[in-house]
Amino acid sequence: MIEKTFAIIKPHAVKDSNSGKIIDAIEAAGFDIVCMEKIVVSYKEAEELYAEHQGKPFYLELIHGLTASPVIVMVLAKENAVKAWRDLMGATDPLKADQGTIRARFGKSIGQNATHGSDSLQSAHRECDIFFKSTVQSCC
Repeated sequence: MIEKTFAIIKPHAVKDSNSGKIIDAIEAAGFDIVCMEKIVVSYKEAEELYAEHQGKPFYLELIHGLTASPVIVMVLAKENAVKAWRDLMGATDPLKADQGTIRARFGKSIGQNATHGSDSLQSAHRECDIFFKSTVQSCC
């Protein structure tokens, strides 16, 4: 079944000029990029995105990392998109990510792991709504 998932190319990957390579990998893996925009994430949007991590020791690092500089937000479509995107990204820790995954190729650390992806269809819809409010009907 065709699903949609939410994805972010994080600030350091954009700053290091790796966004094009990551987009190439996404398309090579058979994803359709339904919506895509380069933005600067507001503090409020970052808080909404990472709400489930509030109170954890790494919460502020997540917020500050995501709001540091421009990111690319996307909605991706493919059969079993949530799982397919998570598989393509690889493990959160780039050192533990399988060779060839996006995080193994472009991640620097757990905090700078190149990409974000929704962990479920419910999360994908919620996260898409945070960043694509005005286009939510056509994107999500």
